[in-house]
Amino acid sequence: MPTLTIRHVTTYHYRRPVAFGEHRMMLRPRDDDHQKVLETAIEITPEPIRLAWTRDRFGNHVAIARFADHAAELRFASTIRLEQAPGGFRTDDIVEFARIYPFAYDAQDRSGLAPFIAPMCRDPRLARWAAGFLRGDGSADTRALLLDMTRTIHRTFRHVARHQHGTQGPMRTLALGSGSCRDLAVLMIAALRSLGIAARFVSGYLNLPDDDDDRLTGGNTHAWVQAYVPGPGWVDFDPSRGVAGNENLVRVALVRRPREAIPLQGTWFGNASDHLAMKVAVKVRAAAA
Repeated sequence: MPTLTIRHVTTYHYRRPVAFGEHRMMLRPRDDDHQKVLETAIEITPEPIRLAWTRDRFGNHVAIARFADHAAELRFASTIRLEQAPGGFRTDDIVEFARIYPFAYDAQDRSGLAPFIAPMCRDPRLARWAAGFLRGDGSADTRALLLDMTRTIHRTFRHVARHQHGTQGPMRTLALGSGSCRDLAVLMIAALRSLGIAARFVSGYLNLPDDDDDRLTGGNTHAWVQAYVPGPGWVDFDPSRGVAGNENLVRVALVRRPREAIPLQGTWFGNASDHLAMKVAVKVRAAAA
C-alpha cells in the first residue's frame, strides 16, 4: 500500500496590497475504503484571522478562511500525507441482477441515488450518443458498457488543458470533440444519467508516473467520474485516461456538479488592474509504506 505526499501551492499576485474577503478551500482528501489521510497541514500567508473546518452535505472537507491584513501576495500551501489502496472493477463484484443493462436499483439504493440519476442534459443527441454503447435490443453487459464508454471518450476526444473558468456543457464537448478532464467527466456523467445509471463528479489529484524512478514524482489536479454499480458501489472511471479503478487517483470531493468542487475560491477588494496572476503548483510523491 503506497503512502502519498501531496503538495499543492496556490499563489495570487497583485500590483499593490489589496484586501481579501472570505476564501473557501476543498483541498483535504476524503477518508474512505481506499484512502486514509495520515497528516494534513495548510500554511496561509498572510495568516487568516480565522480558519474554520466543516463538511458539506456530501461529506467533503471544506475550510473557510477570513482575513484582516492587506497584502500584494496571497499564498495557500497544502501538504497532505495519506495511504492509498488501489481497487479494481470485476464482473464478479457486480450483483447478478445488475450484470446486464438495463437494471433497476433497489428501492433502498434509489432514494439516496436520486440526485445522481437526475438528468444533466435532455438533448436527444446526447441520448443517441449514449445509446450507441448498447446492443440493438437496448441491452449491454454492464461492465463492458462502462469500460467501453470510458475508453471511447479517451480514444476519440482530444484531451486539452483548458484554463478558462467553468465547465463546457456535454453538447459542446460532443461538438468540439475535445475538452479538459472536467469537460470529459461531465460528458460521461450526462451520458450515464441519460441511461438511468447514477453518476457523480469527482475532483482530486492524479499521480503521474516517472519512468526513470520507481516512485511517483509528478501530479496535478484532476477530475473524473464515479458510477454506482450494485455490488461494488461507487466505482471510479477516468475518461481522460481511459481507465477504471482508483489507481493513481486521490479523491478530494464527490459532488453532483463541477461547481460544487472548486478547490479554492474567494474574493478580494481593489481595482481590476491590481490582479496580476494566479500560479498553481502540485507535486505528488509516493513511496512504499
